[in-house]
This record gives sequence, structure tokens and C-alpha cells, in this order.
Amino acid sequence: MQRTTQDHAAPASRRERLRAELESEVLAAARKLIASDGIETLSLSAVAREVGVTPPALYRYFEGKPGLIYAVYEAITRDFVATVAKAAGAMDPEDFGGQLYAATRTVLDWSVANPGEFDLLMGAGYTRLVASGRHVDQVLIRELGGLFGQVFTQLWRRGILAYPSEQELEPRLRSQVAAYGRLMEHDYPAGVAMVMITCWRQIYGLLCMAVYGHLGSSFDDYHPLFENMMDDLLALCGVPRKR
Repeated sequence: MQRTTQDHAAPASRRERLRAELESEVLAAARKLIASDGIETLSLSAVAREVGVTPPALYRYFEGKPGLIYAVYEAITRDFVATVAKAAGAMDPEDFGGQLYAATRTVLDWSVANPGEFDLLMGAGYTRLVASGRHVDQVLIRELGGLFGQVFTQLWRRGILAYPSEQELEPRLRSQVAAYGRLMEHDYPAGVAMVMITCWRQIYGLLCMAVYGHLGSSFDDYHPLFENMMDDLLALCGVPRKR
């Protein structure tokens, strides 16, 4: 949504600019370390060496390693979702199947190309971040799920998507799915969110296979399996892929 009035924010002070520059350098250095050596090697001291400051200085900015990792998580999520949104946005606005396919293919390609960052967002690195007490999955659900949710909202409003009624969902599952849907900040029924999570559990499985090389002796190229999966998922969503 475009703003109709121009914001007139007060210019940042020199101290604020220096802090913003340091934070940007720190996040870039942390992501570089994750990409090259994995999340396990990330530490305040390693990042401090990269940017030329002391570990205590970073501690003040990020409240220790958990705070640093969470800031990195948010930065990666923003860039990741922006990449996916760009791919979906390049499609015809009325081609919902094309948007879903392009977005999901970009999720796969990004994940395979960035295994260290994928590990933090959705793999073992994520589980360690959760252990710090932060409900970080809400960030990815809101941002990435919300992006896909825009298409699902159109499918629902236009009567294209078939989805289960609330009565068809087991009560505990209905409660969980409803909570999942609320995080994406869309107003569709719980059954629509159920279709979304049904798609995601298949997509996530394939992502892990591709990133971690599971069953690589048989599936050395995951794209045929991806194409087959997308044919099934797009049919489930009522928008068979155009050939």
C-alpha cells in the first residue's frame, strides 16, 4: 500500500547512524559465517573478529548470542521472503497456479543454494534457537505463510479452493490450524489454513530431502519429484498447472 503523505522523520544522530552501520556489518558477517561454516560455528567472538570490535560490544547490542542469532534469523527471513515475493510477483496476477508454482520453486532453489541459512530457518539451527525460549516460527509463518496466504485468500473468495469445514476437523487439530491461520493475518476459515499446512508438510519434506541429500542415492536430482509434487498440490488447490 502506498503512502499518501510523506513521512518527515527526524534525521538520525551520529550515534544512531554508527550503531545502524555496526548492526548491518554484524549481520552480514554472521550470515557469511553461517553460509561458510554452519550455524554451529556462530559466536559473538567469531563475529566480533570479523567486524573488528570486542565481544562485549556486541553483547550490548544483541543481548548475547541468542539475541544475535534471532536478529540474523529475522534478517534472513526478510531477504528470503522478498526473493519469493519477487518470483510470485513476476507472474500474471490472475494466474494463481503460476504464482504458487513460482513461489514454491523459488523456496526450493533458495533452500538448496543457502543450506546454512535454511538450517537456521527450518533445520537443526532453528531447534537450537527455539531452545532459547523464543517462538521464532511465528516470524516465518507470518512472513512466508502470509505471502502464500494472499493467493489462498483469492482462491477462497473466488470459490476455487475446496477445503474442509470446521466440523470435519478434529477439535484439537482445528484449534491448532486456527492458530496457524491467525498468525498469517488473513480472514479465511480454518479449513483454508488446513489446506495450506497440508501443502506445506509435503513441501517441507522435499526441502529437507534436497538440502540434506536424503535418499540422494536414488534422487540425485530432486526436480522431477518436485514437479510431480506440484502437480498434485496445485490440483488440490483447484488450479492445475498450465503446460
